[in-house]
Amino acid sequence: QVQLVESGGGLVQAGGSLRLSCAASGSILSINVMGWYRQAPGKQRELVATITSGGTTNYVDSVKGRFTLSRDNAKSTVYLQMNSLKPEDTSVYYCAADLVPRYSPTRKYWGQGTQVTVSS
Repeated sequence: QVQLVESGGGLVQAGGSLRLSCAASGSILSINVMGWYRQAPGKQRELVATITSGGTTNYVDSVKGRFTLSRDNAKSTVYLQMNSLKPEDTSVYYCAADLVPRYSPTRKYWGQGTQVTVSS
């Protein structure tokens, strides 16, 4: 069994900060690109940020300068530090990762999502 477990979502005032975590568990041989998506009500799922196994990051324009993506390969965990949060950031945030498990198919795996709500 392999899975991605997200944590760190919640309610925060505009201008505040949150830190999301996503940990991969199970028998995993390799983790390639990891990232975060978000989906607000009535909108399509949007790619927010990605990070390669070597630490190279990319961000959607709307979060550049405010969000920081990092990973701890020893812990198989990716973090999304979100600063200067805006009401427009309110969404369900989903972790995704390209995993090569030992006993399961090689593909993109998804977390269950964690709610981030930013009040004005």
